[in-house]
Amino acid sequence: MYFLFQNFIRPFREHHIDPTSITRHDFIETNGDNFMVTIPFLGRMVWDFITLSKDDVQNKFTWNCYVFLLAIFVAMTNQIHKWSHTYFGLPSWVIFLQEYRVILPRRHHRIHHVAPHETYFCITTGWLNWPLEKLRFWSALEIIIETFTGHKPRADDLKWAQKGT
Repeated sequence: MYFLFQNFIRPFREHHIDPTSITRHDFIETNGDNFMVTIPFLGRMVWDFITLSKDDVQNKFTWNCYVFLLAIFVAMTNQIHKWSHTYFGLPSWVIFLQEYRVILPRRHHRIHHVAPHETYFCITTGWLNWPLEKLRFWSALEIIIETFTGHKPRADDLKWAQKGT
């Protein structure tokens, strides 16, 4: 369990200490964990396409389209986040997608990087940041996490930022 937390949480905690650290990660370090999360779901879809009847596949088509698109965004979310911290050398199509808010714009994500980093957590499109803030979703979630774990979010970012062996 510690290994999983280290792989998923450490890069985010490090990111608050050094927001540009993500820009120095290669494709695998940036995206590998998220790609792995999608494998069971995409594998299930492939299994269904191979083993189910044509009618059953068609009945699940809408759901499978949703899962497939969700898998793309989950797999690419850290890459999109990385692009929101990259100020030089981005492909023009990435800049286009950022400017038209299809993916997280750099300017929008900057709001999150004002200490104490307790707002605007959405890192794929940013579309839900405003409504979740109005609902106080993140602050309520942090209260729940602190109540159950005894750990205050972001209190020890520097410790988490260290790469373990």
